[in-house]
This record gives sequence, C-alpha cells and structure tokens, in this order.
Amino acid sequence: MNPSDISRDLILRSEAVEFEYYRSSGPGGQNVNKVATAVRLRLDLSRVTWLPDDVKARLARLAGSRLTEGGVLLIEAQRFRTQESNREDAVERLIGLMVKAWHKPRRRLPTRPTVGSQERRLDSKKRRGRVKHERRKTPDD
Repeated sequence: MNPSDISRDLILRSEAVEFEYYRSSGPGGQNVNKVATAVRLRLDLSRVTWLPDDVKARLARLAGSRLTEGGVLLIEAQRFRTQESNREDAVERLIGLMVKAWHKPRRRLPTRPTVGSQERRLDSKKRRGRVKHERRKTPDD
C-alpha cells in the first residue's frame, strides 16, 4: 500500500473510524441551536490494520494534542453549515495527515564548522576578552 491508495472510501469503510455529530458554535443563527452539523471523527489507531506500523507511529506524532491517551485520533470539523460538508472536511484533513505521515523524514547529517568560521569565532572571543581586560582596574587606581 502507498499514499495514493488512501481514499475517502477506504476511510469510510474502515471499522476503526467513527463519526459523532454535535451542535457547532459560531455564526448560523437559529440553525446552530437546532441542528447537529459539527462532526467529530474518531480514528482508533490500534484498530487500523491497513496502515504500516511506522506510518501509524508518525501519524500519532503528527496528531499531537489531537491524540487521546487511549490512542484515538480526534478531528473536529465545524467550518461549514451542513453535516455532509463538515464530514467531508474531517475526512480530507485525516487523509492529509495520513499522506504527510507516510513520508519518512530525512535523516539529518551533522555538519562541521568551516575553518574560516572557527577563526572568526576565536577572533571575536579574543577581541571581547581584550575589551574586558582593559576595563579592569589597575593597581595604581
């Protein structure tokens, strides 16, 4: 499986995904008070069988505060005024996170300072030391 195989259909058919609908906050007039248009998508990472373990680990790290102690990823969507639009928004955001988690980060290669930068650093330290030395009180003061 690769990142291009992740689709809305795969996520919607997954047994690890649940949707919860609730009343959203913000503008919308009376509609906000009556209709549960906001969506909370729950993805239980322990039940996801179609993602490799390394991708799941990166997904958990990317999720940050959206990951519960029980290993459930929460995505809340309430940007739109319809339940369907918010559901699509939540699924799209989940797909974006999964695709991002699929790519392994490049390993950082340690670099060494150049000879010139080392010399400049030592020169500035010597100059600073000289300034401090000249500020000292002399014995005849």
